[in-house]
Amino acid sequence: MKQTLGNMERKLFAYAQMRGVKTLKTGDLRKALGISANQEKKLYSRLFGAAMIARVRRGLYLIPIRLPLGGKWSPDEVLAINTIINDKNGIYQISGPNAFNRYGFDEQIPNRVYVYNNVLSGNRTVGSISLTLIKVAKKRLGSVEEVKTPEEEVALYSSRSRALIDAIYDWSRFNTLPRAYNWLQKELTAKRVTPKEIIDDTLKYGDIGTIRRVGYFLQYLKVKKILLSKLNGALKSSTAYIPLIPSRPKRGKLNKEWGIIDNR
Repeated sequence: MKQTLGNMERKLFAYAQMRGVKTLKTGDLRKALGISANQEKKLYSRLFGAAMIARVRRGLYLIPIRLPLGGKWSPDEVLAINTIINDKNGIYQISGPNAFNRYGFDEQIPNRVYVYNNVLSGNRTVGSISLTLIKVAKKRLGSVEEVKTPEEEVALYSSRSRALIDAIYDWSRFNTLPRAYNWLQKELTAKRVTPKEIIDDTLKYGDIGTIRRVGYFLQYLKVKKILLSKLNGALKSSTAYIPLIPSRPKRGKLNKEWGIIDNR
C-alpha cells in the first residue's frame, strides 16, 4: 500500500482523533463511517499492512494520535503493554532485564520487554515492540514503582528490591546467578535498598529456594540476626541441601542452618 492516505483512511484517523481514542475494535467504524463489516475489515488490514496502525490482537488495534513523517508508526512499549494487559483486565509489572538495566545492575539493553502478569503468557509483538509475557499468580505481583511517560502512560516496574529478588528467584529464565549476588551486595553497600526491604520481598514473592539463598547470602554479608530470623522462621527443618549457584557443580562448604552448598 502506498503511504498516501485514501479517503477512508483519512476518515478513520479523523474519527479516532475526534474521539480522543488510542484503540479501535472490530465494529467501531461500521456505524461511524457508514461502512460494511467487509469494508471495515479491509480498512484495518490495509493500515496494519502499511504499519500505520498496530494490532494488539485480532480485532483490536492501536491508533496513533498523529502519523509521523513517512507514515509508518509503532507504539512505545508502555502503551503496548498497558493496552494488551488492560484488554484482559489484568495487572502486570515489568521486570527481568528491563528492570535490571533500569536500576543499573546490568548495562545490557534488552531487545524485548519481560512482563510479569496474571492473564497472559508467551511471546507477542505489537508494532515493533517484542514482549515476553510471563503469567504468574496474582499474589506474586506487587512491590512496584510507577513511572509516567511523556505520553501520560503509567508504566509499572518491579521495585529495586523486588527486581533483585526476581533475579534470584527467576535465575534460570534470566541467567542471573551468580551475578545477582554481586548486584545485591552493591545495592546494600550503597544503601539503595535495605536488608528489611530485601527480606520482606523475599518472603512475599520468593519460594523456599529463594529464602534459603537470600538468607545465607545476607548472613554472609553480616546482616543482623534479628532481621534474618524472619527468613529463618519461614523455613522448615530439612536435611536436603541446595547449591548457592544452581548452574555449578554441587561441591562446596555445607551450611546446615540454611541448607546451602556454598559452591562459589
